[in-house]
Amino acid sequence: MTPQVTQLWRYPVKSHGREALERVRLTAGQTLPWDRLWAVAHDNSSADGSEWVPCQNFTIGTKAPKLAALNATVNEATGLVTLTHPELGTLEFDPDQDGEALIAWAGGLVPKDRAQSSRLIRARSRGFTDTEFPSVSLMNMASHRAVETKLEHACEPERWRGNVWLDGFAPWAEFDWIGKTLRIGTARILVRERVVRCKHTMASPKTGERDIETLSLLRENWGHQDFGVYGEVIETGDIRLGDTAEVL
Repeated sequence: MTPQVTQLWRYPVKSHGREALERVRLTAGQTLPWDRLWAVAHDNSSADGSEWVPCQNFTIGTKAPKLAALNATVNEATGLVTLTHPELGTLEFDPDQDGEALIAWAGGLVPKDRAQSSRLIRARSRGFTDTEFPSVSLMNMASHRAVETKLEHACEPERWRGNVWLDGFAPWAEFDWIGKTLRIGTARILVRERVVRCKHTMASPKTGERDIETLSLLRENWGHQDFGVYGEVIETGDIRLGDTAEVL
């Protein structure tokens, strides 16, 4: 099988929902458009959007697993974001004008013994990805199937919160891409580091309940806690579902 793109995802509000895409234009030195453009700072954080800060400053699924069940869509023409959750229904809001609506709607998903959601902030220069550099995350479907084999049942790929899913490579081949460039569609991405996983992956993207011990499974079977890799866009280009991927 010729390696190709099978899924594309973006996450407009960090840890607050995912949106499936059919195509995306990547720009050199930037994160995926609209990806982690906003983030919910908690009441112990001083983050204001003026610069990149680590994920510990935000309300995230590691601390609030029910966030994993959120889905999102962005109306790029109006800037409105629509979120859905099985327990909360639907919220449509303007993140730049009415962040308080999101806090009121989704704040109850945060456990009471955790820092509480305080304010919605917008990234001024780049998305709030989990890397100090503007990154796009690449996932290998064969590695996901290897995890399913060990689990002995199906597991949703959405748990890994990747941007670009590729199929047609060997399991765990992505770790050999570090320092190499991939051409995907007409874009080129330099792979820089592995994605070290957190408890967010343990929660079901359907219910928000922690139901799979993903971290211990990775450690016990492969000796690490990694899934996927982070890359840096070094050549602007378009990626569509079905586009081929090649390690250069």
